[in-house]
Amino acid sequence: MAIQQALVAQGKISGTVINNNKPVEFATVTISNVQDANKVLFYEATDSLGAFSFSNLNYGTYLLKVKLVGYLPITKTATLNPNGSSLIFNNLNLIEDASELNKVTVTAQKKMIEKTTEGFIINTANNITQIGGTATDILKSTPTVTVDNDGAITLRGKTPLILINGRNSGISNTDQIAASGIESIEIINNASSKYDANAESGIINIKLKKNKQSGTNGALALGGGVGAKGRVNSSFIVNNKVGKWNIGLGYDNRFAGRTRKIESNRTNYNLIDNYFIDQKRNDERVEKLQNLKLNLDYNLNPYNTISFEAIGNMESQDNNEDLTSKLYNKNAGFTSSNDRHSYEYEKVKEGEFALNYLKTYKNSEKTLNASLSSSIEKGRQNTDIYTTSLDLEGKTMGIMQTQLTHNYEDGVITNASMDYTIPTSDMGVIETGYKALFRTIKTDFLTADKLNNDYITNTGSSNIFNFNEQVQALYFQYHNTSTSKQKGASWNYATGIRAEQVNNNGETISQSTRFSNNYLKLFPTAHLAYNFNEKESIKLSYGKRINRPGLGQLNPFVDITDILSPHSGNPNLKPEIINAYELSFNNGTSKLNFTTSLFARHSVNAIRSFYSQLPNGAILNKPMNIGTADNYGIESMIIGKPTRFYDYNLSATIFNQQINGSNIINDGVNSGTNWSGKIINNFTLNSASKLQVIANYVSPKTTPQGESFSLYNVDLGLQKKLGKTNFKLNFIIVDAFNTLKSGYNTQTSTFAIYRSQKSDTRAFMITLAYSFKAALKDKMLENKFNAEY
Repeated sequence: MAIQQALVAQGKISGTVINNNKPVEFATVTISNVQDANKVLFYEATDSLGAFSFSNLNYGTYLLKVKLVGYLPITKTATLNPNGSSLIFNNLNLIEDASELNKVTVTAQKKMIEKTTEGFIINTANNITQIGGTATDILKSTPTVTVDNDGAITLRGKTPLILINGRNSGISNTDQIAASGIESIEIINNASSKYDANAESGIINIKLKKNKQSGTNGALALGGGVGAKGRVNSSFIVNNKVGKWNIGLGYDNRFAGRTRKIESNRTNYNLIDNYFIDQKRNDERVEKLQNLKLNLDYNLNPYNTISFEAIGNMESQDNNEDLTSKLYNKNAGFTSSNDRHSYEYEKVKEGEFALNYLKTYKNSEKTLNASLSSSIEKGRQNTDIYTTSLDLEGKTMGIMQTQLTHNYEDGVITNASMDYTIPTSDMGVIETGYKALFRTIKTDFLTADKLNNDYITNTGSSNIFNFNEQVQALYFQYHNTSTSKQKGASWNYATGIRAEQVNNNGETISQSTRFSNNYLKLFPTAHLAYNFNEKESIKLSYGKRINRPGLGQLNPFVDITDILSPHSGNPNLKPEIINAYELSFNNGTSKLNFTTSLFARHSVNAIRSFYSQLPNGAILNKPMNIGTADNYGIESMIIGKPTRFYDYNLSATIFNQQINGSNIINDGVNSGTNWSGKIINNFTLNSASKLQVIANYVSPKTTPQGESFSLYNVDLGLQKKLGKTNFKLNFIIVDAFNTLKSGYNTQTSTFAIYRSQKSDTRAFMITLAYSFKAALKDKMLENKFNAEY
């Protein structure tokens, strides 16, 4: 504390500060004598949970004041005596001062990383290095999250559940979301029963930007750069909040030329003629992405709010691909060769609509929330394919074969939910709710061969697949309140159970194959925490989870676009059941915050990709229930601010995987230790400039039949505020040393595969951003260069 008084240690005053039922960080709380209210005895700022605490106070009467720029102040009288030596002020609610917000510039900046009771939140405005990228790029620089070059996202080695604004969304590809439209990313490691059970390794909740400041506010940004080819992006956000209405509109786009090179080879130990296969592939593609977002909020009264949100997404990729394959016999003699050239045109359109009703009460811990949302997707992919046979010297032989394919997908995802929270006493809270998820998807895959200037459908390589799924869930959870009035309370706990009824069915029209799955599962969760003091705690968590196979994993159709490497789904897949355990410890000071977690997961009917050799030598990639998988390890995060000019975030995860696929083949047993590490460095160069350096490493990952390559890269970003204007200039280098390269090695008793992939990951970008109206808080770029960590 900045002001010290020689007082006898007798009393304590603590509490929390909120706004709209959410914790408020950086609010100033002061303690003064009633006789001299202008003389501050003690003060401190609220932490990321909105909490404050004053100890060692003499008996007497004090004035407690809470202040934050843009909000009306709060004043409370607090009396400490032998009969009441500890006072707790629950949920002091700050109310916005609209007139003040229109007069001043809000300079408070959110921390890049905010701790929560379930994980942490990344405020993306502080991520300079990924401006102009996508949500995938943001996740690459998010602590504890790993993303490979194919865009596969994992937490602690497994795939998380990805939500958009807290709901299941048809926009499941994170490359469809521009980084400029993201407010924050929430990481939940071991979720409570309130969340979907289909979250085997945790939840990533992507929250899109939505400004709530009074008046008319806006911002726009324009950027451009180059990798192997040019890239441009732009965005704007504008909103108007007057009286009971808040209306917002946002738009962003991204256009980029990309390249990729893939090399692979395969050895078939048991085949004489097709013993060795060598393949080289070159891709050139153009990516186009556009998003439009509308939000409407209407406050019926201080306790009732109706919100509507609409998101429109258009994405296209035009891909020019060339694949050369050469086959050799066991004596290294040339057998055959061909060149396959394809032109692929893909367009995806999605619309998402959400309606939400929120009712609050005088008791801020009591809430009712109901929502209804629907996502509509229409995807179209058309490909023209030209294949020519080559001789040993690479010269054309025979007649070129011409094919065309189309892959169409239409889908609708609807969510309906209701959540009710009610305090049972000063000590506890009950949370309960219902959620229904309805998913309908139709895919149409067609292959046609050109014969005598006509295209003839290849019925063996064409298929229509219909998939329907309903998931209905009820949950009940009880937890004590961390702001309990019980004197000296240091224990927090939560226990809950979730019941999910799943009904899904699929049908392949061409193959007349049908399947259905119907099951009811119960998913208990429990959390127990002990708080040593305001900065130090330990927590034990348990949760039962499920990994339900998705559409692509269940579709039995065999895609033979690459006849040497076909892939298919498996309608016989069973859901994977996971029991997850975690023990975490947190210790923090104003200069250093340390969190470490021990975790373990045991999976039954584990779903993994499995490679098997077909009679013609092709290798089929098909998901299988391999038996069991066990993961156990440790994850740590350190947030430090050693000087006012430098702060950092260091995170690392190390875990051992033990995979037992002996139920499929004898050599399907594998184990290995995997780890990843990431450091985010922020340098405040002066009052108008900030430098960010992010370094990332992911070790080789263990698979049932081999391991993937390691990944490592460095990203750089420099941000400069232009004079006293609202303009900011950003210079960005992604993958500065061009080191990102992915691939894998697979080894079995009958074949071995090597595959490597290198995209044009290194890129240079320049972005100019401008915000208008002081109350905006720089929604596009929130950095205020005040060295927060």
